[in-house]
Amino acid sequence: MSETIEEQYSDLPVSAHVAAIDFVHPSERVAAQILDFYRIKWEYEPTRFPIEWDGNGKVIAWFAPDFFLSDLDLYIELTTMSQKLVTKKNRKVRRLRELYPDVNIKIFYQKDFRKLLFKFGIPVVERSHSEGGGLSAREEERP
Repeated sequence: MSETIEEQYSDLPVSAHVAAIDFVHPSERVAAQILDFYRIKWEYEPTRFPIEWDGNGKVIAWFAPDFFLSDLDLYIELTTMSQKLVTKKNRKVRRLRELYPDVNIKIFYQKDFRKLLFKFGIPVVERSHSEGGGLSAREEERP
């Protein structure tokens, strides 16, 4: 059995900020560690945007981008999942842009994140989807 992403990247420095957060996926922790290393100020999932309402006006779908980089006024979403789920995520990001045109958001796809890891000399473990592979992005379907 191969080691987990967290085990593989355990040698990266971990700030108190990173250690205090229960990330949805280990890739988000790695991204936070890289942001910390470069002293880029970030918040984890600070905003939940309503993106869909029922006929009575009740919110039925939310979208919470993974990171907000306040100094850059930029939301970052990590998405390194199966193509089917990436398509769904792209749809949600398009909806966010339609509803909130002033919100600046960038998606990092699996290839983007792998390039980033490679740039920092961090090896990438190939994991199957059944092992929880890929780098998930949180989508909230509940109010």
